Amino acid sequence: MRVDIRPRQRNSYKADADRRFPTHLAWLRKRPCLLAGRAGHVCEGVMEASHSDADGMKGVSLKSPDYHAVPLCSGAHREKDSIGLRTWQAKYAVDHFEAGRAYGKASPHRARWAHVEGAPR
Repeated sequence: MRVDIRPRQRNSYKADADRRFPTHLAWLRKRPCLLAGRAGHVCEGVMEASHSDADGMKGVSLKSPDYHAVPLCSGAHREKDSIGLRTWQAKYAVDHFEAGRAYGKASPHRARWAHVEGAPR
């Protein structure tokens, strides 16, 4: 067996440049959970910014863009990741992509992705 001892090449993260907006994520974490008040859900834990591939913009080593994320409590986020997006959306009658676009349009940081094609305006 051969062992490769060369140093690993680091990702330049250039592909992520127009997808990452930490100030928007910080703003999202201050919003109420998307599922707050919905039947069958009790919020628990801290608020998190939830990404999904609902927008079809995910790729190898790429998350969906931050401007499509939604605020979820850690319990809702954990449930979404465990049962799968489609099942989770059907259970709570929500559309992650549309909710993410609505939060993106309402964000005070939306000017940061004004140059990105397909981003919410």
